[in-house]
Amino acid sequence: MTQRMASRVAELTGARVPFVHAVVVRAESPTSARPGDDAIVLADGSIEGFVGGVCVESSVRSAALSALTDGQAVLLRILPDDAAGFPEVPGARVVPNPCLSGGAVEILLRPEMPAALVGVVGDTPIAEAIATVGAAAGFAIDRLDGKPPAPGTTAVVIAGLGRDELVPLRAALDAGVGYVGLVASSKRGQAVLAELGLSEDERARIRTPVGLELGAETPGEIALSVLAELVRAIRVESLRPTADVAAVAPVQVVDPVCGMTVVVTPETPHLEVDGAEYWFCGTGCRDAYALQVAG
Repeated sequence: MTQRMASRVAELTGARVPFVHAVVVRAESPTSARPGDDAIVLADGSIEGFVGGVCVESSVRSAALSALTDGQAVLLRILPDDAAGFPEVPGARVVPNPCLSGGAVEILLRPEMPAALVGVVGDTPIAEAIATVGAAAGFAIDRLDGKPPAPGTTAVVIAGLGRDELVPLRAALDAGVGYVGLVASSKRGQAVLAELGLSEDERARIRTPVGLELGAETPGEIALSVLAELVRAIRVESLRPTADVAAVAPVQVVDPVCGMTVVVTPETPHLEVDGAEYWFCGTGCRDAYALQVAG
């Protein structure tokens, strides 16, 4: 990785921007890419760096967006149409690319996702324990006292123990947070919620008493039960953060000439024919289609 690329990776990581780091691990001649070439693919489909020509970029862009969606690294194997196929193995994706002039390329796509952002409210031993244990578990902790949840927040846990609970509860719901935990007994929790006038959707997002039933008593044990429930919500229930710094996923279409999946960006070659728009993997397919419709 070049110093410039390393700096860009650090910048995106610090800004909590999800991206895919693509690294060429194998390249057969003839190809413009070389092992070690790398690039960053952002959620809007833009590519910074170099992993091959326009035909390779098209396949990398589409696969990278899939990796951002499922969070799993993948070894992308891009082959010319007439090349012998690689064996299918877990963690690898084979893409025949009819635009390649020759030479297979293998590119490791590793999604870099920001740690789940957890807002913690309260000046209590339980709030302190949740922040400490949560940080040790790999969560990004945001002490929210007096401020609304930031974009991209996955969960908010309110552990004020009776102090200043209604305002942060409402702020978390209004921000669209999918997991809003209130540390309280069942009886007190229901009384607090009754004051808010909640819709069905809002009530479904609040968990009180928050945490798995472990018989927890100490602040540390309560923090463990809360974070265990949060891990289950993320890993098993597919809890996602609020609309965050990630760009809206771009549209993907099929090139009508070569059949490749194409990510639509401002730079994607396209034509408008009889009021319909068509996008292409490269200018070659676009020009071929223009000749076809003209004839």
